[in-house]
Amino acid sequence: MNGPTAASTTASTPRAADSVLAVVIGRAGSKGLPRKNALPVAGVPMLARSVRFAKASREIDRVVVSTDGEEIARIARDEGVEVFLRPDSVSNDQATVDSAVRHAVAASGSQDGIVVILYGNVPVRPADLADRAVRLLRETSADSVQSYYRVGKTHPYWMSRLDADGRVSQFVENRIYRRQELPPLFMPDGGVIAVRRASLFDVREGEPHAFFGRDRRGIETREGDVIDVDSALDLAVAEAILAAREREGVPA
Repeated sequence: MNGPTAASTTASTPRAADSVLAVVIGRAGSKGLPRKNALPVAGVPMLARSVRFAKASREIDRVVVSTDGEEIARIARDEGVEVFLRPDSVSNDQATVDSAVRHAVAASGSQDGIVVILYGNVPVRPADLADRAVRLLRETSADSVQSYYRVGKTHPYWMSRLDADGRVSQFVENRIYRRQELPPLFMPDGGVIAVRRASLFDVREGEPHAFFGRDRRGIETREGDVIDVDSALDLAVAEAILAAREREGVPA
């Protein structure tokens, strides 16, 4: 009988400690941009773009969606992935991202050692972003890896305070006038979070970011690589970038 032997089957199956589950999260409610996770972006529902990104990533073994909305659940099922509807305890305004992800991981029965968290309202990412994060997590044995962009015009050194009378004072006293002289600082861009399962389930009262673990690493993205949609302006920018990619023949 032809076919893979037991040894070859085992070799091709990722061990639980190294296997990767992607959880795409998308709430139904949004005050800034109603139904944002379900809105079409260049003809494709926003959440579907995150699902397709995850399915195309080499390092991700399984993709699920966590939501509290039937419309989003339907979009996810149309994309061929499992959906786990959140209970009220992890879908209200006070619920944290990590609590929703933990619910999805537990509900899925996953024993994967690495969890990739993807926001459903991020329709623009570099194609290899999740793969880069997972590889760095494995290479360094870190607890988490998150994507960041370098702060430019909004650097704290160039921020000011305005008092009630309109008087201006520097937020951070300095004498830097050229952007090239600013000390490098980075902001999370929402593109990807890769985290060890053990860190994700390490819940500590009063430490909302405990799930990132002790050893936290980052990968850098360029300006415009990641678009996190929270407003109509963000949506227009995402549309423009995806349209430009299509004209250039770059997969969107």
